[in-house]
Amino acid sequence: MQQSNSNNMTSHQGGHNASLSYVAAMLMLASLGVFFHEAGLDAITTVFFRCLFAAWALGLYCWQRGMLVRRNLAGKGLALAGFGGMLMVLNWVLFFQAISHIGISLATIIFHVQPFLVLLLATVFLHEKISLQQLAWVGLGFAGLLLACGLQTASQDRGAHDFTGLLCTLGAALAYAGVTLTTRAMQKRQSVPAMPPHLIALVHCLVGVVLLGGFVHLPASGVSYAQWAWLAGMGLLPTALAYVLIYAALPRMQTSAIAVLTFIYPAAAVGVDYLVYGQHVNLMQMAGLLLIVLASLGVSLNWRWSMRLLARP
Repeated sequence: MQQSNSNNMTSHQGGHNASLSYVAAMLMLASLGVFFHEAGLDAITTVFFRCLFAAWALGLYCWQRGMLVRRNLAGKGLALAGFGGMLMVLNWVLFFQAISHIGISLATIIFHVQPFLVLLLATVFLHEKISLQQLAWVGLGFAGLLLACGLQTASQDRGAHDFTGLLCTLGAALAYAGVTLTTRAMQKRQSVPAMPPHLIALVHCLVGVVLLGGFVHLPASGVSYAQWAWLAGMGLLPTALAYVLIYAALPRMQTSAIAVLTFIYPAAAVGVDYLVYGQHVNLMQMAGLLLIVLASLGVSLNWRWSMRLLARP
């Protein structure tokens, strides 16, 4: 009996520590926009150095953990990870480009419609069934998107600028949805050996280094020490370390905890944008975020619509 209680306490403590690690990772991701702004380079160049520094750190981690062995680098698995890497790099470039157009807060809010894109794309490419309940949540999520996109424009030029940012954000979300489906396909195919998630992240970063190396543009005045620090910090903290914390935490967390804690990222990003740059979202955009959060939780936790509020099945 005492042994059982001890095991329960250990399990509870492990889950608590995993949740703390996951929260720390979400807070790191929320700082991405600050790293991008302070580095002061274009999106492609920034993503290249993000991938370069992250690949160095993740490579050391994977080597130290014994992941760099042949069985983890089989042809099919490596090919799918490489394809996912191309989508991930596209996601990063478009997301930073979106931030430069519409700011950290709004880009982060709109980006979080990606769970609905995953659901819709899965019905097309993986032939997964979608219920009317799920469709209802998707509809609510996109209603939130419409509210969040209530961009206040002062001129026609500003409107075009915001529209470009919106398209970049939706493109980033679509690319990330593709990454999610690629990873899911790797897990479902028995012919594809399981690749450790940290190793997949390393492949993604290496793909970014190869794809973007020829498009790096450094200013004629050079890159300052402060800029190098921000670039290195981006690769090490909200990329490499965040991935290590996330992938270590996920197996020890319940789905409900993951679904809820994931939204620390957009909430914290809005807060960081306000504290660091004085930018804030209006009430309509905040309402849009809340609808997106509610709809995403409804999809993730399989909530059912009811005449009362919402109830789990």
